[in-house]
Amino acid sequence: MRTSPDRIEQLAPHEVFVFGSNASGAHGGGAARLAQERFGAVPGEGHGLHGQSYAIDTMSGLPTIEREVAAFLAFAAAHPGTDFLVTELGCGIAGHEPSEIAPLLADAGENVLLPARFRAILDA
Repeated sequence: MRTSPDRIEQLAPHEVFVFGSNASGAHGGGAARLAQERFGAVPGEGHGLHGQSYAIDTMSGLPTIEREVAAFLAFAAAHPGTDFLVTELGCGIAGHEPSEIAPLLADAGENVLLPARFRAILDA
């Protein structure tokens, strides 16, 4: 399986940057800030597709992350011609471990590229 790059600086037209956000869409730092500055994330929008970015609320607790990831996987499955480059969702300021988040992405399709640490957990 393909993995997402450790650092995503640019995207091809068929790629989407998938990042952790907060419910209020305050994209002040980390991957969220990059998403806003480069990939079309919209301030005030903490969920879903905007430009070439897809926001997942990772700051409202694990049950919310589970729901948001499930919605994202359904969206990705409905868009097989798009590659979704997933960052280490929830593993920065949200404080989760890759071992908590990676299993939520176990059913990701071929067009969902996971970070190497998530992939290693799923392949173990």
